Amino acid sequence: MHRTLTLAAFIILVLGGGTLIGISNIPGPWYAGLSKPPFNPPNWIFGPVWSVLYVMIAISGWRLWQGHRKLSVMKMWWAALGLNFLWSPVFFGLQNPSLALGTIVVLLIVLINLVRRCWNLDRTSAWLLVPYVAWVAFASLLNASICWLNL
Repeated sequence: MHRTLTLAAFIILVLGGGTLIGISNIPGPWYAGLSKPPFNPPNWIFGPVWSVLYVMIAISGWRLWQGHRKLSVMKMWWAALGLNFLWSPVFFGLQNPSLALGTIVVLLIVLINLVRRCWNLDRTSAWLLVPYVAWVAFASLLNASICWLNL
């Protein structure tokens, strides 16, 4: 029962936190007015993709919490979540794509290192994070393209 409650808490924290930040930082007229690259996905795709990723991130964090909560890998997981939650307020709230690019690049570096650290500790957690790394790499390219196109 305790493990199930802990998993539920991780999912509520990550999915709920991400949803709250998403609702608080909806792209508006400022974002609509930016030049975007041709590979920019439609806005409707972000909600479903992030929802799936957030559940995977939560399960990965829960698995790490179960066996490795005192190790630095858990601190890296929390740091990645914090950087992730910071990106939307920086990009949309502050309307600062350049600062958001710095934030997402640091997030990508933390995530790559997190997966590397998880690989020998909990391979399932590492695999759960791989789509997250791929999406953040794509989002980094998108963010960089928006910066470039709107100099």
